[in-house]
Amino acid sequence: MPDLLEVAAEPTRRRLLALLASGEQAVTPLAEQFEVSRSAISQHLLLLAEVGLVEARKEGRNRYYSLVPEGMDRLREQVAVFWARELDVLVADATALAQSAPPSPPRHP
Repeated sequence: MPDLLEVAAEPTRRRLLALLASGEQAVTPLAEQFEVSRSAISQHLLLLAEVGLVEARKEGRNRYYSLVPEGMDRLREQVAVFWARELDVLVADATALAQSAPPSPPRHP
């Protein structure tokens, strides 16, 4: 299964998620928001569905996509963990840098 953060990070898929935040939409109106083909948008939506961020509902010849709340919750959790780890690394690097830097000479007015 593809990595959830990696799938959601791609710009076209991020934009699809943002467009679907307002509610369920059919593929054709979604595809009209992009300069790529409807087929390309369908492939992006299938990948988003594969990782559980969106789901499709078929009605006649149309497919309607919507966000999956549980999937979006998992994405939020993974983003929070990612940033917590990155901030921990930043703090550790800054601390190590501060400890290894030579002391500053005293300033005289």
